[in-house]
Amino acid sequence: MWGGATAANQVEGAYLEDGKGLSTSDVQPHGVFGEVVERVPGDSGIKDVAIDFYHRYPEDIALFAEMGFTACESLSPGPASTPTATTPSERSRPRVLRQAVRRDGEAQHHPLVTLSHYEMPWALVKTTAAGAAGR
Repeated sequence: MWGGATAANQVEGAYLEDGKGLSTSDVQPHGVFGEVVERVPGDSGIKDVAIDFYHRYPEDIALFAEMGFTACESLSPGPASTPTATTPSERSRPRVLRQAVRRDGEAQHHPLVTLSHYEMPWALVKTTAAGAAGR
């Protein structure tokens, strides 16, 4: 098996598009150990666009094939599939993720989808942190 790996916050782009909820990588601390502040739509940063895999995955998967990849791990679907941490997204984002995995398979790759690669739904962090703090 020869391939590569990415994390959604590195490549995906499409910040808050099609039902994506905030992830842990979408919040920014003030200073190294400062208070965590949720970003609001309109804030911009490099992670908001990244390499825009969300819109350009057919081209990117073709590039993987050119490099001779037989496997590619990407698309941690947490914030995309459960933006509120309790209800699944009914918008098109999970559909796009499925199409990318299907395209990856058609390109003779073994798609590897990681449930958590660096980020998780921010709503889940807030919910579990609040519950843990009250114990």
